[in-house]
Amino acid sequence: MKIIDLPPDDPRLTTDALPVLAELRPHLTARLLEEVYAAGHPQGLRFSALYDTEGRCVAVAGWRVIANTSAVRKLYVDDLVTAEGARSTGAGRELVAYLEDRARELDCRVLDLDSGTQRTDAHRFYLRERFSIRAFHFAKLLR
Repeated sequence: MKIIDLPPDDPRLTTDALPVLAELRPHLTARLLEEVYAAGHPQGLRFSALYDTEGRCVAVAGWRVIANTSAVRKLYVDDLVTAEGARSTGAGRELVAYLEDRARELDCRVLDLDSGTQRTDAHRFYLRERFSIRAFHFAKLLR
């Protein structure tokens, strides 16, 4: 397996990563993903894609480094998804290990993510990967 960081102008963002991301974020279109990445990249947003030995993108992470008072410096994962057909193959574990390495390289104290309450399979995966449940996340929709 091979992991590639995709810059905003890389066509693989929409051809390879988007179909995987859409399994988690079905509202995403190519245009919307490009707009989000164009706005988010200056804020630190990055996308990393994991390719299997046959060259297929099978897992994607959207992430950024955040400085805040609770963690001081953390790598926050916006999106972490493995294609349904590639689950339980080690792809997710490899991508998490990559993110852990990046977090350490970037002097982060924490690797952090939120997961929807309905995603129980994902929760089992995170707990196996030694994540802990440390907070509730509250949101208020404004539209």
